[in-house]
Amino acid sequence: MLRLEESRRAKGTRAVAAGGQDSIAARLAATEQRCHTKCSSSGAPCTPRAWSQNRVVVRNAMAIIALMTDFGTRDHYVAAMKGMILQIDPKATLVDITHEIEPQEIVSGAFILRQAFPYFPVGTIFLAVVDPTVGTSRRILAARYSDRIVLAPDNGLLTLIHRDAEVQEVRVVDNRRLMAASLSSTFHGRDIFAPVAGHLSKGMSLGQVGPAASQVLMLELAKPVYRPNGGLDGEVLFIDRFGNLITNISELDLSAAHSRARQHRVAVGPHEVGPIQFSYADVPQGKLIALIGSTQMLEIAVNGGSAAAALDARRGTPIQVRAE
Repeated sequence: MLRLEESRRAKGTRAVAAGGQDSIAARLAATEQRCHTKCSSSGAPCTPRAWSQNRVVVRNAMAIIALMTDFGTRDHYVAAMKGMILQIDPKATLVDITHEIEPQEIVSGAFILRQAFPYFPVGTIFLAVVDPTVGTSRRILAARYSDRIVLAPDNGLLTLIHRDAEVQEVRVVDNRRLMAASLSSTFHGRDIFAPVAGHLSKGMSLGQVGPAASQVLMLELAKPVYRPNGGLDGEVLFIDRFGNLITNISELDLSAAHSRARQHRVAVGPHEVGPIQFSYADVPQGKLIALIGSTQMLEIAVNGGSAAAALDARRGTPIQVRAE
């Protein structure tokens, strides 16, 4: 088993190890079983199921590499990564998810990666770098989820993808021949992630990057707490550029709570928001609103303004969904 020393773990993370409830082996077995059951009943060839029933399968001659970092665009870092990729695969299609994640904000990176992931075609290679411990013994992983490949540091950045997607293969990147001739201890995005992505985009098998991984480091994210009367306690998980507060309470969580309460009202600490609405325009300009956003999560917003500024909220701010 690959070991992860306690002293090297990032704060607020846990190692998902072989034999555990969420181990890679268990997830792979569950994927295979769901696939076998589905295909046996339909007579179709047994292949891993799609992210959703309505996915669009696109297989282009030119591979798509989707990049997400906390590098920003003012400096040379993103351009250097793209240049390294294009040296290896000049035909690659490079797409920027974002490079504006706040520096070292792994939780935000995990959230954004999860939100973008299912909307890219099958075969896409995701290059995700939010890497506060670059240059240390932390591992780099190359994982296949739902017929897409993700390259990321093993620091929790894969948490939400690993939770929600089909786990097909996870490997440790350690094949020195795939990396730059000279390795910087501070820029693995250019010297390791980018060249490995370039080789994968040219059709190299995932197995060539290195050995199979037996564990993935997972962020310990808070989960909603159900109340006996049908209420829910949650917290802010992410704040977008509009100042909207995206919570850790999903539409499914609210549906489950509705079985015990006919109506809910939302509050952020001492601030009453009101019932859950349908769209931003359901309240007057400048007023607080609670609604299910495009992420299928409960969201607190201000029509035409910033809920984060109005409520002095940040990630971890408590959210109450009160039953009526």
